[in-house]
Amino acid sequence: MKTTIAKVSQHEGEEVTIGAWLANKRSSGKIAFLQLRDGTGYMQAVVAKNEVDEDIFKLAKNMNQESSMYITGTIVEDKRSPLGYEMHVKTISLIHDSLDYPITPKEHGTEFLMNHRHLWLRSKKQHAIMKIRNEIIRATYEFFNNHDFVKIDSPILTGASAEDTTELFHTQYFEQEAYLSQTGQLYLEAAAMAFGKVFSFGPTFRAEKSKTRRHLIEFWMIEPEMAFTTHEESLEIQEQYVTYIVESVLKNCRLELNALERDTSKLEKIKAPFPRITYDDAIKLLKEKGFTDIQWGDDFGAPHETAIAESFEKPVFIINYPAKIKAFYMKPVPERPEVVLCADLIAPEGYGEIIGGSERIDDYDLMKQRYEEHHLTGPAYEWYLEIRKYGSVPHSGFGLGLERTVAWLSGVDHVRETIPFPRLLNRLYP
Repeated sequence: MKTTIAKVSQHEGEEVTIGAWLANKRSSGKIAFLQLRDGTGYMQAVVAKNEVDEDIFKLAKNMNQESSMYITGTIVEDKRSPLGYEMHVKTISLIHDSLDYPITPKEHGTEFLMNHRHLWLRSKKQHAIMKIRNEIIRATYEFFNNHDFVKIDSPILTGASAEDTTELFHTQYFEQEAYLSQTGQLYLEAAAMAFGKVFSFGPTFRAEKSKTRRHLIEFWMIEPEMAFTTHEESLEIQEQYVTYIVESVLKNCRLELNALERDTSKLEKIKAPFPRITYDDAIKLLKEKGFTDIQWGDDFGAPHETAIAESFEKPVFIINYPAKIKAFYMKPVPERPEVVLCADLIAPEGYGEIIGGSERIDDYDLMKQRYEEHHLTGPAYEWYLEIRKYGSVPHSGFGLGLERTVAWLSGVDHVRETIPFPRLLNRLYP
């Protein structure tokens, strides 16, 4: 019977065959221990000299790292194993003998590993991170489907910028100027007026020349947009969504979290509601923490976000930023138009902003004024203004950065490990 490592618990006491690669091995005299991986998980296979043919035992002892095989044996319980099971081998059919695999069990430098990312993905830690990423994606679709959102795919090539054009990749679209998308938000607002509640999930691009551990050039965003929804209601949905994906990872990725030695007690505290702090109070808090140069109207950098997050065990919303440092489409606070109805959600443990959101301007005249202030002209923006002209309603939305969220839940230091093939300032390979 053919099966996978992830399903061996269903076959205790049975003889099965698994297609696998050799991740590592060790042997002592008359027994060989093979560490197998098959893409679904990792498992130990035990080859006893007195239980297999001589050529099989010789093969087991001499096989090279990352050799591929079909391996057949009996599944037995092993409480010492993270998986809880191991295989007692009967026979091995070698598919390909891998020679001189470059990523050995010894330590390698980051640059070397990044140059071999196509192979580094096979390692146990990287495998665990990608499985957690996959679980976040799966739980995301489940959450929004359960809450009656419609999935809408926004274009990657766009003629309009949602924010600062200096951070966009410019390209020639036949005879027109175009950009690689930095967000699907503008298109999702239009879709929300057709379907009520929508979300997108796709790649976004920022030509930001940053080398920090939180930045990628190409990253993935989950972006919900909701008609007839206030900023306050949006914050509640954000809390529910983040709580849901954290609970899903804790439930379905225990082996992966253990492989990463993640302190799950910190994640178990992540329950809605989340604390909130105004931008005004955040400035005061930062001054108390020694950031004496920070002034009202300044944007927050990574050190500021980390310092604020240290005061809370859960993610914290920083709300009502100054309008001048936020995007043109954010709705002003009615009693205080110099600040806007927005929030950044800052993850604990120094992982920074994972969500940015706001209530959008729904008044046609105010949006037209914003257009004039930001010099937004031409057909690339006219359609967005028309959303306010025909049946405008209060609406809100937000965007969650997938890679920063994966880094936080996985407990890894750098976002370059949270995407299969990262695009960094000086890296377009592999």
